[in-house]
Amino acid sequence: MALDNPSPRDIHLEPREVSSSTPPPKERPSVATSTTLRTTPRRFSWIRRIGSGVILDIRSRLPWYLSDWTDAWNYRVVPATALIFFANVLPGIAFSLDLIETTAQYGVAEVLMSSFMAAFIFSIFGAQPLTIAGVTGPITVFNKTIFDIISREPNPPVYLHFMGWVYLWGAIFHWATALLNWCNFLKYVTLFSCDTFGFYVSWVYLQYGIQVLTRQFGPINGVEAQGVLVSIILAILMLVTAFLFRSLSQTPYFHRHVRRFLADYGMPISLVASSAMAYWGRFNFADPLTLPVGGAFQAAGGRNWLVKFWELEGKWVGIAFPFGIVLWILFFFDHNVSSLMAQGSEFPLRKPPGFHYDFFLLGVTTFIAGLLGLPAPNGLIPQAPIHTTSLLVMGRPSKYEKDEQDQRNNSRIQTQTQTSNIGVLPGPNFPHSMPPPDPTTYRHEVPLGVVEQRVSNLGQGCLCLVLLTGPFLHVLHLIPRGVLAGLFWYMGADALQGNGITKKLMYLVQDKALTPNEQPLNKVRKSRILLFVGVQLVGFGATFAITQTIAAIGFPVIIMLLLPLRTLVIPKMPFTSEELAILDGPAASPFTMESVGGIL
Repeated sequence: MALDNPSPRDIHLEPREVSSSTPPPKERPSVATSTTLRTTPRRFSWIRRIGSGVILDIRSRLPWYLSDWTDAWNYRVVPATALIFFANVLPGIAFSLDLIETTAQYGVAEVLMSSFMAAFIFSIFGAQPLTIAGVTGPITVFNKTIFDIISREPNPPVYLHFMGWVYLWGAIFHWATALLNWCNFLKYVTLFSCDTFGFYVSWVYLQYGIQVLTRQFGPINGVEAQGVLVSIILAILMLVTAFLFRSLSQTPYFHRHVRRFLADYGMPISLVASSAMAYWGRFNFADPLTLPVGGAFQAAGGRNWLVKFWELEGKWVGIAFPFGIVLWILFFFDHNVSSLMAQGSEFPLRKPPGFHYDFFLLGVTTFIAGLLGLPAPNGLIPQAPIHTTSLLVMGRPSKYEKDEQDQRNNSRIQTQTQTSNIGVLPGPNFPHSMPPPDPTTYRHEVPLGVVEQRVSNLGQGCLCLVLLTGPFLHVLHLIPRGVLAGLFWYMGADALQGNGITKKLMYLVQDKALTPNEQPLNKVRKSRILLFVGVQLVGFGATFAITQTIAAIGFPVIIMLLLPLRTLVIPKMPFTSEELAILDGPAASPFTMESVGGIL
């Protein structure tokens, strides 16, 4: 059907360069000036720049707001909503299991409410609705570490009151960052930092998958041992089935609509099928552990939703201040990197971004989270780029691209024919003739555009709210924890496969004879690839190691140090400018980076 793979006209695709609502970079500073601001003395010129980034983001995105809703009339929105709903909610709940069981201050309702709040605010008011926000592993580590720290005090404060002040301080720093245009520092974020942080998040997913299973271990009897064994089987089943569906979607088998269906719904089908397996035959008698849930729309422990954090004792308000700074550092990097990855250069986007404005909104969601006693949401990795990928509109290459491919093929055939005619012996590297181009190559689909809209984000958030009702909470309670472990493994392994560090490591062990000649890494010395990847792995190792200790509260600082490491240290290492350009690059296209002052 046309809805499955619409033409560019159907989704109103336009080249980025001709976007009338996005002025060229040299004209952007003039938008923030006004008659009043121009009369400001030069020594106070910084005053007129306050909030200019937020204003520019709103002005550049506002003309597209109506199309953000009308463009949603596309079939791609349906599978994107389903995929990101399962990829957001269930990992968020599983991440919070340790936090729920340890602190007894949060429950499943808090996680679902946090996901809904973030989806509602960013889909309705945000400038970058493709970015998915929710409860992540880093914020659960952050909250749990604070609980462990204050619990050691002889007279500890009320935990949620203390967290309310931590979130309030963090929100104030968010608002100051947006108004003072500090998001412009994102120009220093390159693939070096994104790949290192993405590598860390991927291993966090793999680690949590193991922890979901190991929490079930202990002094158990025979019946409980069967439940643990079934949980392990379900985790492996979930992992294998999800990868099987994804692999089939990338093969030449079946019709392309079938392959697209497997790519869109393979993960949700695997999750439902693996969960159903727990209630089939002897698996049902093992009674594996499932997700814990509470009452419908009820906060943990029956408390009121409003947290009166202003009743906290004064000294604890001051103690919460440095924790608020750490939270701000975490969200500045985590959320903005998530937004960059969701709008990476590999996606043919056409609508302008808005980093300053969205970071201001993140301060709003952080404040509301403290007010309601929720885990603070922020941008998700790898869910945000997964969301954009699911919204890709695929199609066949244009006639111009076909002609270019024909020219390259004919040139290669002619060159190799001439080589064989001058006396070179036939062999695997110098055949007498090459077979003609495969006509099925032209049926290969390439990304034509992205369905940039707000409905899929809003839809998955509303589904979180639906889960808070009694009947759906019961359905949620039926999902075995072993299936969640498999989901963690699948998402972590899938993110690792596409990570730049993994690709460079795979290149180093790849057979040289089977490496394409056009591979850019061929121009880089292997010793320099090892050095570059080694620095990234040191950054990953330091971040991962500190999260395993009581000093885990400081891991956002380690992450932020990746920026000066890349800017100040890496260029002084023995890399040529060409090698460094191949090994690293901007995190997003120049069009996307216009919002933060361009590419470094």
